[in-house]
Amino acid sequence: MESILSTLMSTSTSTISTTEALLYGIGASILGFVISLTYIKTGTVSKNFARTLIILPFLVCMVMLAVNGNFGTSLAVVGAFSLVRFRSLQGSSRDIGFIFFAMTIGIICAVGQMPLAVIVTAIICGIHFVLNGLGYGAKEAGEKDLRVTIPENLDYSDIFDDIFERFTLSHKQIAVRTTNMGSMYEINYRVRLINEENEKDFLDEIRMRNGNLTVVCGRCDMNEAEEL
Repeated sequence: MESILSTLMSTSTSTISTTEALLYGIGASILGFVISLTYIKTGTVSKNFARTLIILPFLVCMVMLAVNGNFGTSLAVVGAFSLVRFRSLQGSSRDIGFIFFAMTIGIICAVGQMPLAVIVTAIICGIHFVLNGLGYGAKEAGEKDLRVTIPENLDYSDIFDDIFERFTLSHKQIAVRTTNMGSMYEINYRVRLINEENEKDFLDEIRMRNGNLTVVCGRCDMNEAEEL
């Protein structure tokens, strides 16, 4: 640790050539490509974000080298730069993790520690692939999100319990919110069906109970956005 810190401080007060800076930047970009591939192979993909992960380590490395007269200033500039994405778009915890991963590699490359950058990239990417292969933290197989709208005069606490007993292995109420200016409730459940072939019968029973209002059932988050 002390050797890395001394390297950081010495780099902040030394001047490197343009050729060296470009070599560090190219190395950072290559590792960014590896990070981007890991992002693509281990979860839900955003095309623009996958491309950004290739560019980000190069940009971070260049910023660090351009402000090498003051190491603290360079870190502050990089930190502010990395948060631009999250000012206008909600980022998932996975996206934030990859942002800091790419930033870390860019910083390590900027101080000339290319072997360390390669090792860190290999370790973190390996962890992502192992956890993805094991399905760590994933929803149970067969789980679905169910969203049901009911009139405000119905008691939502146990209105569908008998239907759930007949059609599901498990059910859990996740959230309740008012909609249509408070005249209706929207209830979100997490359910596992006993037999997915009976899904239509299950939804028909719910529609008969909620007055044929909106019912949505699917395998993914309704907003297609991971919770933080």
